[in-house]
Amino acid sequence: MLVTQDDSDWAPFKSCLAFETADFFYRVDKASATRIDKILELWAESLAVYGNEPPFGNHEELYSTIDAIGVGGAPWQSHTFSYEGQKPPSNAPKWMTGEYTIFYRDPRRLFIDMLGNPDFAKNFDYAPLWQYNGEGIRQYENFMLGDWAWKQAVSSSLFINLPDQVQNISRMKLERNVKTKVPCSS
Repeated sequence: MLVTQDDSDWAPFKSCLAFETADFFYRVDKASATRIDKILELWAESLAVYGNEPPFGNHEELYSTIDAIGVGGAPWQSHTFSYEGQKPPSNAPKWMTGEYTIFYRDPRRLFIDMLGNPDFAKNFDYAPLWQYNGEGIRQYENFMLGDWAWKQAVSSSLFINLPDQVQNISRMKLERNVKTKVPCSS
């Protein structure tokens, strides 16, 4: 269960019950929209005799409340794609003819938001590392153990963001160490 600074603040949810209901439907049960609507309909009927109603009227209200959770400044984006390779002349598999939409948030923006979140202050690896188990097999348990983080940390793109004075000194050292070979003519 998510613990907030103020136990009575469940925003954007109306209450703890609304949060727990959304968490159950969306994360635990992974319920379909039809299933959510049916359960909420039955719940509403059972509460109507007491003049009450469930925390959500339907799946759309539940989804819009989940979408309203304030999590940093990385908005959801989507990209629709389809297979563009060669297809068999007849009876192409469904995955070759379908259209797919992927929803994502900009990983770099999420990373920046995570760095600014005080909840991560003492529980976050700020530097990439390679970790191996007892048998010498590399472990990939979190973001900073991955190849992308490692490549970003050791790439020359970081060199570009250094102050001009440091870049100039580094370039002079680099140029001094690079020797040009000139072929001898006979």
